[in-house]
Amino acid sequence: MSALRTWPGLAVACVVAVVLAIVVTAIVGAVLRVVARRRTWPELLIRNARVPFRLFLLIVVLWIAVAIALPPEVSPAWRQGIQHTLLILAIVAGVWFAAALVVFVEDLGLARYRLDVPDNRYARKVRTQVLILRRLTVVAAVVIGLGAVLLTFPALQAAGASLLASAGVIGIIAGVAAQSSLANLFAGIQLAFSDAIRLDDVVVVEQQWGTIEEITLTYVVVHVWDDRRLVLPSTYFTTKPFENWTRQHSELLGSVEFDLDWRVSPAGMRSELNRVLAATDLWDGRTGVLQVTDAVAGWVRVRVLVTAKDAPTLFDLRCLVRERLVEWMQRYAPASLPRSRVELVQPPEPTEPTARARAQSHDDARLFGGSPEKEQRGAQFTEAIPVIPSDGDGDGDGDGDGDGDEGGDGQARP
Repeated sequence: MSALRTWPGLAVACVVAVVLAIVVTAIVGAVLRVVARRRTWPELLIRNARVPFRLFLLIVVLWIAVAIALPPEVSPAWRQGIQHTLLILAIVAGVWFAAALVVFVEDLGLARYRLDVPDNRYARKVRTQVLILRRLTVVAAVVIGLGAVLLTFPALQAAGASLLASAGVIGIIAGVAAQSSLANLFAGIQLAFSDAIRLDDVVVVEQQWGTIEEITLTYVVVHVWDDRRLVLPSTYFTTKPFENWTRQHSELLGSVEFDLDWRVSPAGMRSELNRVLAATDLWDGRTGVLQVTDAVAGWVRVRVLVTAKDAPTLFDLRCLVRERLVEWMQRYAPASLPRSRVELVQPPEPTEPTARARAQSHDDARLFGGSPEKEQRGAQFTEAIPVIPSDGDGDGDGDGDGDGDEGGDGQARP
């Protein structure tokens, strides 16, 4: 044993440790590949745990080699530092390997539920919950590993009692400071296990139609129909109403509406609808109805109800039905197309007024004249005022006899 506690012995021990680690990993890998010929889980295990297993095994065998072959002339401080470093590396690699095993178990559970089936509601529910648990597993592994590493330092071990004593106050302060973040964290956990939304659910949020693409502990990503991403906090789905089109099942009912002329033939449209639905695989065969839902004013409203297996298929089916019925009306029933009717009323032709009517209208517009009453009114304002001449005899006839006649003989003359 003392012959190994030399620098060459340490080098040989390290090489042997590395070779041993390589041999062990090769044997384990070969066994898993043999099992993988009949099972699918070894492939998942190799993909998830290959790197952390190799690293953990290598650190452990090197730690053993150093503990056995480290020369005695190494100072205690260096010996303790090397041992402490290998311990920290072993803790980190071990936590990584343990987390990889947990992820492998989660993937093994996910592999049992396929999403490429028509009714995948339960599979999406399980997948959502498992993905949330995976994130919690990663967070827990990081916290545990960091705590284990910190506890390897003697100074932190001595301060552990005081840290535990002040944990209540620190927790209250941290809770108040991170109230929004903690609310989103608990909301994310609630969404995962309350089954309110799942991955690939079709939802309508903020007047946007899309699918749930990702659910994290603090936010949810909605893939909008035009390839935009709407990122919402987890508290949005626990505090505000939203539409979930695939809450119970993915089958949906949709409508297509037309405003047509009164001469439309609902029976003809219904026959064409049946032909369209029978010729497409977008329709799931559950519902295909054409009804006249309104007939007031100048329009007849025709509504078509169709069903499909999911929301994208329903959208394509509605567009197809709308397009084919419009083509049918243009080709075979043009009288059904909407029209605006206008009634033109011709006013009577004006007649030329007669001369008497014009005169009567003119007389009616006069104040004086045109009628006896108006003539009398005019006479009152226009008759001559008598004038008495000043001739000296006072009779006004100019002959000076005072009888008023011009001849002066007292007889009137014409």
